[in-house]
Amino acid sequence: MFRYWLQGGRITTGFLGGAQIDKFANLNTTVVGPYEHPKVRLPGGGGAPEIASNCGRIFITMALSKRGFVDKLNFITSMGHGEGGNHRERLGMKTKGPTRVITDLCILEPDPVTKELTVVSIHQGVTREQIVENCGWPIRFAETVIDTPVPTETELQTLRDINARTKKAHQGNKEAA
Repeated sequence: MFRYWLQGGRITTGFLGGAQIDKFANLNTTVVGPYEHPKVRLPGGGGAPEIASNCGRIFITMALSKRGFVDKLNFITSMGHGEGGNHRERLGMKTKGPTRVITDLCILEPDPVTKELTVVSIHQGVTREQIVENCGWPIRFAETVIDTPVPTETELQTLRDINARTKKAHQGNKEAA
């Protein structure tokens, strides 16, 4: 799958999450603390590094917290925009990399030039102060920040249906056991 579909450039959009993210959307899913003696050892990258480097664009979903949104990563598992600017291009990567980070408070996108994550949309009922308080670096806001559109009734019903089907599938057939 990886060689043909992913590395072959056939997957246009990838979805990732992580334990930690920095201002250039690099992800850590390996260790918190020094690699040799970490405070926490995490599950690792799995296929995430390949997804991060080979998918056309990446959407990242994470809760916005100082614990997860850190100024400096101890370990980069999945490449975002590296040191910023054209770092991906300098490394020979031809894909866009992370194009959106969706959190429980706001949506961030990389600045077109610096590639630093910038708040472009704030969810209903959330303040700029809450976003600043929950981020581990001095977060930037776009010149124009919009209100995140509220989900439509159709979107909510679709999500509820998926949730119900997933719950049913995970329960299995208990009578057969």
